[in-house]
Formats: sequence, C-alpha cells, structure tokens
Amino acid sequence: LIPLFLIIGSGGVGAGLYLMRLAVFNPDVCWDKKNNPEPWNKMSPSDQYKFYSVNVDYSRLKKDRPDF
Repeated sequence: LIPLFLIIGSGGVGAGLYLMRLAVFNPDVCWDKKNNPEPWNKMSPSDQYKFYSVNVDYSRLKKDRPDF
C-alpha cells in the first residue's frame, strides 16, 4: 500500500501546484482589481502564458491587435 499512497499523494501535490500556477500566472485571473482591473490587456505578444506550446517562439511574435 505504500507505493499506492506515494503515487496518489504525488498526484495530489502535482494537481495542487498546477492550480497554484493557474491562480498566480494566468492572465484571466485578477487578484488586484484596483490597480490592474484588466490584466489581459497588458500582456504583450512575447509573453508566454501557456504551460506548453509546440514550435512557438514567443520572442519573435509581433503585435497584431490594437491598444485599448
């Protein structure tokens, strides 16, 4: 039973860490509504906010949307 508890425990810890990452680094989440009410508008095209992307170099992306 010890390996089962280790595997289930590590899965729970991994899920918790992933949820913490989503809550802190996701541009859709807004913790401070007074200073930055719309954080998704402040993102530049070179900011990587996806966890994993295949064959995308974020440093070469250009801005293709207007400023608001």
